[in-house]
Amino acid sequence: MASDDFFWMRRALAEAERGRGAVEPNPMVGSVVVRDGRLVGFGHHTRFGAPHAEVEALSRAGDLAQGATLYVTLEPCCHVGKTPPCTEAILAAGVTRVVAAMRDPFPKVAGGGLARLREAGLAIEVGVESDGAERLNAPYLKRLATGRPYVTAKWAMTLDGKTATASGDSRWISGPRSRVLVHEVRGQMDAILVGIETALADDPELTARPPGPRVPARVVLDGAGRLPTTSRLALTAREIPMLVALTERATPERREALAALGCEILPFPGTGPVPILLLLDELGRRGMTNLLVEGGGRILGAFLDAGQVDAVDVFIAARVEGGQPRFTPAQGEGRSRMADALRLERQQVSLIDGDIRLQGVFPPSWRRLE
Repeated sequence: MASDDFFWMRRALAEAERGRGAVEPNPMVGSVVVRDGRLVGFGHHTRFGAPHAEVEALSRAGDLAQGATLYVTLEPCCHVGKTPPCTEAILAAGVTRVVAAMRDPFPKVAGGGLARLREAGLAIEVGVESDGAERLNAPYLKRLATGRPYVTAKWAMTLDGKTATASGDSRWISGPRSRVLVHEVRGQMDAILVGIETALADDPELTARPPGPRVPARVVLDGAGRLPTTSRLALTAREIPMLVALTERATPERREALAALGCEILPFPGTGPVPILLLLDELGRRGMTNLLVEGGGRILGAFLDAGQVDAVDVFIAARVEGGQPRFTPAQGEGRSRMADALRLERQQVSLIDGDIRLQGVFPPSWRRLE
């Protein structure tokens, strides 16, 4: 493993990042082709169904791929899917060495792509910048391991930890630039989820404005079916997918009224809260990779209690609201000891026109990496 391998793999990871929001449920993949220490080709998976990163990079390299090294952030595929196998394109291009950041746990690949190239006589290296590759595709890896989408919890709060005043007013805690960034995040998601109390209090649309690479579905946890038929969510259900998760508390009349407007009803058993794990199972069956949970506090608390918050994206405004803590970001059962509180990893902190943006991830209990 040469020292240059790390440099070029980081270049490939930067390429892969360019596909965020456009390639799911596929993973983000980047590739570069290097010959005699010089970059001769680069590419990334641009959108679902489009040519893979290796094919894009080899196409740019052309004849210069002969005898070159190909760097790729994920093991090349060896099966026919939306596109032909990348292994065959690599062999046809005359590449003599392949460096992959990590193996692909997808069952139709799972080491088979690298084995095919090794059997054909290519030199193979695996594991260069593997941590970066795993972080990049954590949503893809979670969905493969568990069948459930990767959950990002997003909220805005004051310096004293309030998500609204005592009267329920929350517009606006964060500044305009922060809200622009939230819409960018929304446009990369498969779905955006809130609880019924948030839907009733704010009457949100839960859309990305301007639109991003994805059009996220909207999900409301509404056990009793209280979402008003006059709400913006219900009235736009025929234009943008709207899922209403109900339990047996919802009457047939309420189900029918929402369904008549185009809302898709997700029924769950029991008369208690919507079960988080069963809900995530259903969203995963629909091919969803990324879910943004925007609240309120009881919903975020329920996801935390279920161990199903993978990342957070928090905007902290330079404001102090005071008063009693009626509205806080996460409620639920919580932890009885501070020592047991979840600890955020890989924190990123940025200043956004006076707001503080804090991003990070929690250790993945679902991890199933080779």
